[in-house]
Formats: sequence, C-alpha cells, structure tokens
Amino acid sequence: MTPEFEPLPKIELPVVTSVGASFVISVIYVASLYVWKSKHDRDHPDTIKRRFCSVFIVMLISPFFVYFLTCDGVFRKYTLWEIMGFRLDGLLTAVCLPVILTSILFLGPLSVTLTNGLWRIYSEPMYWVNAVQNLLWLRNHLIAPLSEEFTFRACMLPLLLQTFHPHVAMLITPLLFGLAHLHHIKERLRDGSKLKIVLTISFFQFFYTTIFGIYSAYLFIRTGHFAAPFVAHAFCNHMGFPDLQEVLQQKDRRRAIFLGLYLLGLVGWILLLPTLTTPSWYANNLFWAGEV
Repeated sequence: MTPEFEPLPKIELPVVTSVGASFVISVIYVASLYVWKSKHDRDHPDTIKRRFCSVFIVMLISPFFVYFLTCDGVFRKYTLWEIMGFRLDGLLTAVCLPVILTSILFLGPLSVTLTNGLWRIYSEPMYWVNAVQNLLWLRNHLIAPLSEEFTFRACMLPLLLQTFHPHVAMLITPLLFGLAHLHHIKERLRDGSKLKIVLTISFFQFFYTTIFGIYSAYLFIRTGHFAAPFVAHAFCNHMGFPDLQEVLQQKDRRRAIFLGLYLLGLVGWILLLPTLTTPSWYANNLFWAGEV
C-alpha cells in the first residue's frame, strides 16, 4: 500500500521572496556557464567539462534556497528531498509513464525513424559504449536535463507553490527557463552569425523551451517526482525538434501517413496527458495536485 500524503500546507510565501529567489537561481545557473574565460565554443571538450563543474556547483547551492526560504509548516510534514521530488513511492511509475506519454507526442518522428532504419543503431552495444564516452552526448542527454530540471523544477517550484496556484507556478518557471536559454545569443554572435538570424533562432528557441517548460512543470507538480520531468527532458533532447522537412520530401502517400501520425501523436498526447499523470498513480498529494 502506498502511504497517504497530505498536500503541502497553503502557507503563503511572499511573492517577492518566491519569485525573487527563483530569478536569482536562474541567474546563478546561467552566470555559472560564463565564469570560465575561454576562446573555445560551447561544444569544445574544455568548455563542456568546465560547464559540467559549474552546473554541479549550482546544484549544490540551489537547495539551500529551498531549505532556508520554505515555511516551517512544510518541514513539519515533509523532508527537503520529498518536496524537491526525490521519493521512492511511485518512482517506477514516474520513470516509465512520462516516457510513454512523451513517446506518444513524438509518434510522427518515431515512425519516421522506424521506417528509415535509424532505430537499428540502438541495438548496437558499441553505440551505447561510444555514447557514454562522448561529452556532447553526455551533456545533451544527461547533464543538461539533470541540472536544468533540478534547478528550474525541483528547486523553484517548491518555493513558487507556497505563493501561487499550481497553474500560475507552471507558467513562471517556464518563462525563466526560456529566458535562461537566451544566453546563446552571445555565443551565436561571437561565431559570426548575422543579428537577424540570431534573433530569429533565439526567439524560436525561447518559444519551444518555454512550451516544454510548461509540460515539464506540469509533470513535476502532477507526479511529485523529479524523475518524471527529467526522463521527459532527456527523451526530448534525444529526439530533437521534429524534422518536418524530411516528411514533406516523402512521396504523396507516405507523406500523408507521416503527417497523420504527427497529428495523431499530438491529439493522443493532449487527451492522455491528464490520465497518465493522475497524482494517485504516483503516490503524490504533495503539490495540491487535485487542483491541477
């Protein structure tokens, strides 16, 4: 039997405190990426290694904001790690169902992968051996999802949920998450890209990272688990943004089938989202999930 959890006490944390702390955490996260002086780009091994160190230090600092700013009434019922989403109850569900849910969203791209044979590389042991030795792969599939979800979800949402209704909290962290990605403007300009192109790419990146941030925050609040947004984030990073150009280049029949699967995946994801994130399935009642 899963234990019965009571929701976090509705003790209002001042807006300036919760939002201000969340903003400071996001600034620290982005600033940590630039404390190292280097002429190399973001994909150079030296830059990646140094940024690994930076984000791990931020991950050590960020929980102190939660610990010192969370109301005493919360800690009378829960530990710091529980409100940050680190619990054993419901963990297996929190790992599996978000991957299934996100896979439904990517039904179209996954279908393309299955038909072009790219999926076969996943059955090759050397693919995984090489992957875990590749710094770019580790950054994109492990360190970035781990550090970003820990910082922007596990450390910010427990503070914001003491101030705002979950629907509002789910919008604040994604905005900070999206804004945090705008630091790439500096790197693209340094690489010689034209300002107009840089701004277009950055606006698009801000848009889709904000949308993903809403989904990620929703997963965290509904499941009460850090694992849920983490696995969804890692999966999305692996898939990348859907390549519609490849679909449009297919022959008429195949193009229609793939576009239909894209649409079916989106509709299926929307319809199944509330059900597959039912809080009781995750032993979650920490974040007033019944109100979401």
